[in-house]
Amino acid sequence: MNILLASSEVHPYSKSGGLADMVGALGKFVARHGHHVSVVTPLYSNILERFPEIKPFDWKLDLPLGNQYVQGNVYARHFEDQLTIYFIDQKHFYQRTALYSDKGVDYPDNAERFAFFSKAVVNLARYMPEPFDVVHVHDWQAALVPLLILNQKWHEGWHNAPPTCLTIHNLAYQGIFPKEKYAVTNLSADFFNPNGAEGYGMFNFLKAGISYSDLITTVSPRYAREITTEQFGCGLDGALRQRQNALLGVLNGVDYDEWQTIDNPHLDHPYSLKKFAGKEAEKLALQKEMGLPADPDIPLFGSVTRLAEQKGVDIQLGALEEMLAANMQFVLLGSGSKEYERAYTKLAARYPTKCGVKIGFDQGLSHRIEAGCDFFLMPSRFEPCGLNQMYSLRYGTIPIVRVTGGLDDSVTDISENEEKADGIKFTEYSVRSLAKAIRKALVLYDDKRLLRRYRINGVKKDFSWDRTAKAYEKVYRRLVPAREPALV
Repeated sequence: MNILLASSEVHPYSKSGGLADMVGALGKFVARHGHHVSVVTPLYSNILERFPEIKPFDWKLDLPLGNQYVQGNVYARHFEDQLTIYFIDQKHFYQRTALYSDKGVDYPDNAERFAFFSKAVVNLARYMPEPFDVVHVHDWQAALVPLLILNQKWHEGWHNAPPTCLTIHNLAYQGIFPKEKYAVTNLSADFFNPNGAEGYGMFNFLKAGISYSDLITTVSPRYAREITTEQFGCGLDGALRQRQNALLGVLNGVDYDEWQTIDNPHLDHPYSLKKFAGKEAEKLALQKEMGLPADPDIPLFGSVTRLAEQKGVDIQLGALEEMLAANMQFVLLGSGSKEYERAYTKLAARYPTKCGVKIGFDQGLSHRIEAGCDFFLMPSRFEPCGLNQMYSLRYGTIPIVRVTGGLDDSVTDISENEEKADGIKFTEYSVRSLAKAIRKALVLYDDKRLLRRYRINGVKKDFSWDRTAKAYEKVYRRLVPAREPALV
């Protein structure tokens, strides 16, 4: 198959979260399975400087955007295994200090920026020499693509247009703009209605994708069910229930080329189930790096997270206030809300021998926390998929998670399967429930035989992208037969 992926961020070129990791890995592994994959993403600042392999591509863009035409260029990086990354170059839109916002405030022209990106994707999809079998778009920034393709199929002679798939990574981010911004689509007002691109009187990019894509996926099976409910639907549960027959969940994978405990440039002490001593050495090194007493007998808990309420950092703070009196340590790497940044910094100051906090992001340290900790905390209020719990399992670190989204799909509690247990789950979103889960972890830590069984179960679990890529192949094959023959 010939597949086009479109995303506003792709690892390692640009990243603000798990979206970039997922699309980067999906493209790589689907190509490894023998398909031709093209990934389209914006050309942000510093990408060319960091990746000199990216070269100009002979393609010019001159696209309508409301009452003007906007020009752009295309760059490309070609790989041997049937993978090409295309970068949309429009300096005014993409050469900025950040991807979506400045100092916490969204760019006021985000509607124009990502409408142009979506139109550029459609331009490549329609006019590249080899027709695409599927166009797969990700999140709100590319969610206009299905509508734009459908419009060209219905009204502009693109009779053999490819089917489309939309993946929702986080329903909370929808691309909502005043209705006047709909003019940037240059589409008929017929599409701006409650069954289309309109949501509560506003222009909603993601709702347009939900309404007009052929299939909709989410990044875990449970999240696909959750978002059809009022509690998790973020105002779009009604639209998603209408498309329920086209909605399915595919659990994200882990790129084990990067997330591994052997030949990992971020770890000084490689280890495996057969030679596990390196994990204890990583723990001692992490304790020293985070300014804590190095002691292998103290259970070490960790978290690598965005400091936002979605991630459960409020109940985590409360539970730590209660539990740091016990014989335990905690380390955190994260950034986000200034309120939470200050709260965790103050917690570390009050418990200097028990709590180490680094505000910011450090890729190497994130690996060392996964490797050096005994337990990993993910008490999310909601979590479409989550990747850190999968990294933890691979690193022999036991995740403590709330029963939601992909956390529920990927972690097994002893109450569910005594022999295959690999983590600790709790249900109620409260300080009390998380503190109880931490106490369970402390009891587990003292039972070395059971602790090792948990670790073995986790390391053996398969969240490889080979598995996930095969699942997406099935999604694509479900779409390809629906293609109409070319009209002569």
